[in-house]
Amino acid sequence: GFLFTGVGGVGKATVARILARALNCESPRVAAGTKVEEGARGTEPCNECPSCKQVLSGASVDVIEIDGASNNGIDEVRALIEASQYRPATGRYRIYIIDEVHQLSKPAFNALLKTLEEPPDHVKFILATTEVHKVLETVLSRCQRYDFRRLSIREIVEQLAIIVARDELDVSDDALALIAREADGSMR
Repeated sequence: GFLFTGVGGVGKATVARILARALNCESPRVAAGTKVEEGARGTEPCNECPSCKQVLSGASVDVIEIDGASNNGIDEVRALIEASQYRPATGRYRIYIIDEVHQLSKPAFNALLKTLEEPPDHVKFILATTEVHKVLETVLSRCQRYDFRRLSIREIVEQLAIIVARDELDVSDDALALIAREADGSMR
């Protein structure tokens, strides 16, 4: 599985959805400037195939997003584990994105652990958390961990300027800088 950690608003759930699209994309693109051997698959989701479109619209039966805060009990995790045994309907993988995974109860974590240790070949887990220190060490050891950092004020100002220009808004540079400072490293 994958574990994305970092403060709120730095893109963990967004990247999880992009990764889910990339894993199930029928026609993945090769990223610009990437050298790829002939016949190798690209890694960028095309956003045009049926699988990508389903994930983008939130209608994919193969990409299941779960809020760990409201589905934190053992019964919910047991249902997830049971459902994970079924093959994906259309994509290559059945992908579970569990946001705020640190809010799972200890029995729920323990139930999930066995599936994380030996997931079926057709299942991928993407876990996201703002409080990685609350995730059981045994779960952490079964995941590839990616730490998302806060964005700099400059990065936030640059992104806001792109949005302002695209939407043809009249916003001063001082206002953008103030918003960026108040964002405290979060693009949300």
